[in-house]
Amino acid sequence: MEPVTDATTEPVSAEDIAAFRRFNRYFTRRIGALDDHYLGQDRPLGEARLLFEIGDGVSLRELRGRLALDAGYLSRMAKALEAQGLVRLTVPPHDTRLRLIELTEAGRVEVMEQNRRSDRLVAGLLATLAEPQRTELTRALATTQRLLRLAGITIALVDGATEDARGCLDAYAADIDARFPEGFDKTDLVRPEEVTGYAGAFFVAYEEGRPMACGALRTLEPGVGEIRHVWVHPDARRLGLARRILAELERAAMEHDFTVVRLDTHAALTEAQAMYRASGYTEIPAYVDHVYADHWFEKRLSGAR
Repeated sequence: MEPVTDATTEPVSAEDIAAFRRFNRYFTRRIGALDDHYLGQDRPLGEARLLFEIGDGVSLRELRGRLALDAGYLSRMAKALEAQGLVRLTVPPHDTRLRLIELTEAGRVEVMEQNRRSDRLVAGLLATLAEPQRTELTRALATTQRLLRLAGITIALVDGATEDARGCLDAYAADIDARFPEGFDKTDLVRPEEVTGYAGAFFVAYEEGRPMACGALRTLEPGVGEIRHVWVHPDARRLGLARRILAELERAAMEHDFTVVRLDTHAALTEAQAMYRASGYTEIPAYVDHVYADHWFEKRLSGAR
């Protein structure tokens, strides 16, 4: 089954596009990203960033995904840095398909100097602002990073039996097993056939190729769907990703001709209860006897076919 990326994107205004591009042009110029000698060192930003990202060592495959670089371009940069004695490329004995890259001593010295110069550049910029202005800027940057990160995450409809779907459910089970006082039994997880094709839907959110969230929809009764296992990886929480997953599940419910969706949640999941209420769900009496349920919710869908 070919994954289908999320289809709930809204039209973007020309004003928003222009503002974003205007900020990009100003910011890249202000930090010297356009200079062939970034931070006064003898290399462009691309090579400097690659040295920084290598850290304690990483595979070229992971770097390619993290930085969204073309494989050939990344390979050329890595070889250039190797020729300069700044990195070391190796092939691990356990997997000859991988190439690992690590910093040499000279490379570590350059990264330390890069960090020193970068800190000095930022300190010089911030020093001209009053403390309240620096606080305002820091908060604005945190918001910008959160929203850009959320914008870069894609959501795909996948078969419930795929490795990514089951992997997300395993992570979900481990997460709530630690949170529920009574623990969690994995036999309560949805079965692949319940959330695939005409029976329902399963969505996985990806960040740089890595599964970071999931949500399931299954048929409860004619015209009624049930939402299960909305989960977000701890590294991606507080981005608004759970609401995006929820919106995809509701869209899928309408495509399945469900006029109502229901769900239940545990008393320990207070943040989930708050999200459902804020998303238009109304608490209702128990609609099913479920060992992990303390609260039951329902939402009537407008626009169902």
